[in-house]
Amino acid sequence: MTVLPTTLEQWLSHCERLHPKEIDMTLARVQHLRDIMGLRFEDTPVVMVAGTNGKGSTCAMLESIALQAGYRVGLYIKPHLVHFQERCRVGGAPVSAESLLPHFEAVEKARAAVGGLALTYFEFTTLAILSRLAAEPLDLVILEVGLGGRLDAVNCIDADCSVITSIDLDHTEFLGPDRESVGREKAHIMRAGRPVVCSDPMAPASIAAYAAQIGADLRQLGRDFSYSGDRQQWQWVGRSKRFSGLAYPSLRGVNQLLNAAGVLAVFEALHERLPISAQAVRAGLALVELPGRFQVVPGQPALVLDVAHNPHAIAALAQNLDQMGFFPRTHAVFGAMADKDLAEILARIAPLIDSWHFCDLPLPRAATAAALAERFESLRASGALKTPAELRTQCHADPAQALAAAVAAADPADRILVFGSFYTVGGVLKQGVPRLGGAGGASPAPAQPPAAP
Repeated sequence: MTVLPTTLEQWLSHCERLHPKEIDMTLARVQHLRDIMGLRFEDTPVVMVAGTNGKGSTCAMLESIALQAGYRVGLYIKPHLVHFQERCRVGGAPVSAESLLPHFEAVEKARAAVGGLALTYFEFTTLAILSRLAAEPLDLVILEVGLGGRLDAVNCIDADCSVITSIDLDHTEFLGPDRESVGREKAHIMRAGRPVVCSDPMAPASIAAYAAQIGADLRQLGRDFSYSGDRQQWQWVGRSKRFSGLAYPSLRGVNQLLNAAGVLAVFEALHERLPISAQAVRAGLALVELPGRFQVVPGQPALVLDVAHNPHAIAALAQNLDQMGFFPRTHAVFGAMADKDLAEILARIAPLIDSWHFCDLPLPRAATAAALAERFESLRASGALKTPAELRTQCHADPAQALAAAVAAADPADRILVFGSFYTVGGVLKQGVPRLGGAGGASPAPAQPPAAP
């Protein structure tokens, strides 16, 4: 008799061992188990969000506004920073680890019913979280797509409204070598006859082409909705609705109005099933939080946390850093996956960084700190990087040690940037948000356990 795991950690370890590949792109397996498990959201509006950058911010704003409107919201967002259960939120808070256990067991039973079908970690955990959300009485379900769209496990669910955020090159070995190819993959989250919002102001033509091919109702930024504003406030105009006198979203960053504009287009598209007030919009945008997205932690030195890990996101990060004002020196803690476009990432951010603290990350796909440092020095020697005259680089065993070294080297007026992989930012958040108090001083804020609906 097979003994099933009894803790979330055991289930996650079990999921890691089932499939020989970390990524194995197909929808067939999850669609088969979805049908066996009867996973549907027939009476609850589903919003599915795909894109290269801006997905997490879009999901967070959708959730926050809907919560302020009084709706009970379920959200699947990824990856997590510290705890796996961050990926599944109900009513604005992560679910408890214990509440996920029966749903992992349900996936395992369905898998066993078809001869022990091998699932990837992402497929298994996605089905478990969808099962957890389906068990709740919800008014809105928000699902963030992982890699791509066409063959992503989340796409086993039919969305009532799809969202495509900014498109850029990432995961080119799976999604194709150019923006048109990437856009085509993302476009497959659309459904015939249903609305799809595209908040990329320069969207690939493949998105509109696929919408026309299947008969989806494409709502494009600049054509079907738009925004404008000044330093104090902004306004949004859609096909039939408008919002004026809006405060800027509490999420920092140059691209957040693009994301917010797309979010309001979603609520316009769903207004008959999910009406919202202007006050809910204002409160939702003012209260939205999303750790690790240009998250600025005040202190001495200042601390910036950002999960930017592709060239497009790094360009936005560099612009955001440039707009923060003057800091004598900027110290970077950086860890990334080996398959990222490291040359372009480093080239876009290097002019702003005075010292580098490269770190190892706890998974095989990550580049080692030594490999990152070697690549950096090679690019610098070739003239591909513009760097400050005085530059220091160090290697560390993990992000926490790298941050401690950066704090020790920094003056109170300096700035420390922790960026790259989710594992990099998550590695410095394990004990809570660090509060920096000057050279040699850093202490985490007390870690608060997540509420469990």
